[in-house]
Amino acid sequence: MPTSSASTTDSARSAASGGVQSLERAFDLLERMADAGGEVGLSELSASSGLPLPTIHRLMRTLVACGYVRQQPNRRYALGPRLIRLGESASRLLGSWARPYLARLVEETGETANMALLDGDEIVYVAQVPSKHSMRMFTEVGRRVLPHSTGVGKALLAGFPAEEVRALLGRTGMPAATDKTITTPDGFLAALEEVRRQGYAIDDNEQEIGVRCLAVPVPDSPTAAAISISGPAGRVTEAATERIVPVLQQVAAELSEVLTTPGTAPTA
Repeated sequence: MPTSSASTTDSARSAASGGVQSLERAFDLLERMADAGGEVGLSELSASSGLPLPTIHRLMRTLVACGYVRQQPNRRYALGPRLIRLGESASRLLGSWARPYLARLVEETGETANMALLDGDEIVYVAQVPSKHSMRMFTEVGRRVLPHSTGVGKALLAGFPAEEVRALLGRTGMPAATDKTITTPDGFLAALEEVRRQGYAIDDNEQEIGVRCLAVPVPDSPTAAAISISGPAGRVTEAATERIVPVLQQVAAELSEVLTTPGTAPTA
């Protein structure tokens, strides 16, 4: 029986890495389900993965039996609740891995450093190292905010197609946190274009009056992530921005390397 090109590629990759082909395929399907919003049909998975339907059906039966996938009444498949525990543990580890790098940001910039993820339609802060200044910013780890009023939100959404950003904004709305908050989709998309042009994002009194934030994405992160510094507007000035942004970009690149290199222990 002839094999699909996807199967051949999987076989070569598994042989080269010493991995287990069925395990690699199962994780690939889970990631494709996540990319599709968490619920898909078998034909969609077959079309996107290149795997034959019988193979996908066999893998999905195993994932359902383990609780990582559940079959819906409409016969489509959805990510299962057992993944929640894995995700929560992974988020905590990601935050702990990031802290040495955030600490370096604090040492080099003097301002509070944060790491945040895009979780569904919201931004969630997973790690923070506070500034040593007596006047400093503080964001509780685990706090959730809407992306349109934050530097990390802009840094993350700048990598998304415009239609996906509009759809997200349509679901969340764009409430004003301050009178500086961007509250229209067109205005926000223009801000994202500026982020792409200059290579970093700014929250200029948009989440909280008197506070400025500079943020960059973590390139190639396994999940959409960004790091940032935040501080009083009187310290995070235009002149400070020119000094801080290269540091942010360098630390983001180093964090990306350890997060994307198998077997690398994240240390700063």
